[in-house]
Amino acid sequence: MKEDYYEVLGVGQSASAAEIKKAYRKMALKYHPDKNPGDSKAEEMFKKSAEAYEVLSNPDKKARYDQFGHAAFDGAGGFGGGSMNMDDIFSQFGDIFGSAFGGGGGFSGFGGFGGGGQRRVKGSNLRIRVKLSLEEVANGVEKKVKVRRKVQAEGVSYTTCGTCGGRGQVTKVTNTILGRMQTATTCSTCGGSGQVIDKKPSDADAQGLKVQEETVSIKIPAGVEEGMQLKVPGKGNDAPGNGVAGDLLVAIETEEHSTLKREGDNLHYDLYISFSEAVLGTSKEIDAVGGKVRIKLEPGIQSGKILRLRGKGISSINGYGSGDLLVHVNVWTPKELNKEQKEFFERMQGNENFDPKPEKSDKSFFEKVKDMFS
Repeated sequence: MKEDYYEVLGVGQSASAAEIKKAYRKMALKYHPDKNPGDSKAEEMFKKSAEAYEVLSNPDKKARYDQFGHAAFDGAGGFGGGSMNMDDIFSQFGDIFGSAFGGGGGFSGFGGFGGGGQRRVKGSNLRIRVKLSLEEVANGVEKKVKVRRKVQAEGVSYTTCGTCGGRGQVTKVTNTILGRMQTATTCSTCGGSGQVIDKKPSDADAQGLKVQEETVSIKIPAGVEEGMQLKVPGKGNDAPGNGVAGDLLVAIETEEHSTLKREGDNLHYDLYISFSEAVLGTSKEIDAVGGKVRIKLEPGIQSGKILRLRGKGISSINGYGSGDLLVHVNVWTPKELNKEQKEFFERMQGNENFDPKPEKSDKSFFEKVKDMFS
């Protein structure tokens, strides 16, 4: 089971953005690969802290994490803020380290940034929307979508950037009253990749990339909600040279069901029955996400009665089982009566069987609402 992101960084849930950044920098410097060469445990902690910071430093991701926990990102198919590699970490958070490790913001032990190695930039992310039916939300689904993404053109070749020598950054030393200050900025010639195009085919752009349509399979876990965003790593645009591909960000949209209404993991169904059915009792077939289900209504059932079908709702995205299907019974009162019907009800006026006699088990409206949210 994954560790809590707040515990990884050693901060509370109410920590400010500045406190989260400070805690991450402290962790990252402590477990930096250059300080701990060959230490696999330190490398793992370095990655964990970066993963935690990626989520908690982003207001939208932080809000989803606070509501859903790890399940908001780690559904089937490898979505979310996890599974970061060293290139991801230093391409996104290199500025956190400043000049603590040679001004390059990087590391040498993994052949990525420091020690004169080439910087690996990350391609841009792509965003799409996927619309799901209530049944797909309830059960989870695998969707295949066509995505137009930039990929490296066949036949393109790169050479080391002459401006930065392949580092992707240009270092500048300035003399000040406080001493010599060293700063590093992204190389303007290669855009930080450390490479420039040597040869490219005619169908490639200035970065050696071309647009290609690709079918991407997206595994969507059960229980997702409208507005949630999932991530498919490496299915965004390619980066030029030896860079890593961006990600495909999938925004979830949900279709409205004709009879079922969702509320969290619970579903609501309005069932209308006739006056005679309420008096005599009956059985009814109703909609559920797994198909039709039949329920029995006892004689004398009251309008406003709520029947709870446990486990017939939506699967929890946090893995806590499934919600319930709440059936709201509504007794339909006829608006027009023929002479015989009218005479019958006139005879029943004053009959004790027709007088309201609520029992303790017949809860008030407010009690029913309270039970729905308990």
